[in-house]
Amino acid sequence: MSTDAPKFEITASRQFASWMREQQISLAFTTYQSGKLFLLGTREEGRLSVFERTFERCMGLAVSPDAQTLWLSTLYQLWRFENALPAGQSAPAPGSSVGFDRLYVPQLATTTGDVDGHDIALRPDGSPVFVNTLFSCLAEPSATHSFRPLWRPPFISRLAAEDRCHLNGLALNADGTPAYVTAVSTTDVHEGWREHRHDGGVVLHVASGEIVARSLSMPHSPRLHGGTLYVLNSGAGEFGRIDYATGKFEPIAFCPGYARGLAIHGDFALIGLSTCRENRTFSGLPLDAALAKKNVAPRCGLLVVDLRTGDIAHSLALEGVVRELYDVAILPGVQRPSALGFRTEEIRRTITIEE
Repeated sequence: MSTDAPKFEITASRQFASWMREQQISLAFTTYQSGKLFLLGTREEGRLSVFERTFERCMGLAVSPDAQTLWLSTLYQLWRFENALPAGQSAPAPGSSVGFDRLYVPQLATTTGDVDGHDIALRPDGSPVFVNTLFSCLAEPSATHSFRPLWRPPFISRLAAEDRCHLNGLALNADGTPAYVTAVSTTDVHEGWREHRHDGGVVLHVASGEIVARSLSMPHSPRLHGGTLYVLNSGAGEFGRIDYATGKFEPIAFCPGYARGLAIHGDFALIGLSTCRENRTFSGLPLDAALAKKNVAPRCGLLVVDLRTGDIAHSLALEGVVRELYDVAILPGVQRPSALGFRTEEIRRTITIEE
């Protein structure tokens, strides 16, 4: 019997790295199934720089506008990372004359317990709001408790550790107030959402508590951009927008995989894809029929969708040990990011002094 570890392969479309350099961005994404935070940048010769660190069940990602701060939800904690490199300085990169221009160091953790934290979003002051999926609410960290509840859907009668509707996605207004959330159902019983995966999904307006879109299949990742509300109709493999007037979901692009994780930069949307058809939670969805009709297998990786045309402009495929992604984020103005983890000696030797 072979004892070789499963292989991991990453393959980008021909212009993927060039697109990143043109946009002056780097990318981050999480895979909770493998417990990895991946950071993608570019090398001086036009190839991708791939950096990963291990964090147990890492899911939600949030990045500050200047890409100096990164927040990450893990199994039972929220972590805040800070860039330890002064402007214009770089950390050595093996085998390259160009070093890393970001070194994200874990500086602060707040212990929430295993609340199945999903999306994280940052207010203008840098403080986080996160989706507490287990308790079906939005929450923020507490200095003295596991979390402080901020809001729950009107159909949720009380806070209970029962994952009643699988609340998962969050979009903030420009002023930092919660704008929209996604949920897999409007049920108010223990894991009631599992019976409504096919078409029970909703998008809710937080301030009013009203449902602005219905009949979605396991929606995720609502995002506001240029006054438009974008969302992933994950169970159907669709990326689209919500028509405020009619409440209808308008598809923009088909995603050949379970879409989860959405970030928007200019005229482009970055979308995470997962395979996970063997998982009972993700099987039997409209996505299965759509993939069969198009005669393709589900993919794991990233898609770049041109919002002007709906075309897939670029893509990145992940094969091997990584099969599921949760969140994706864009790091503006960053060429080659790195981070410290807890399983190497680096974290013991990296010491910085605030002046």
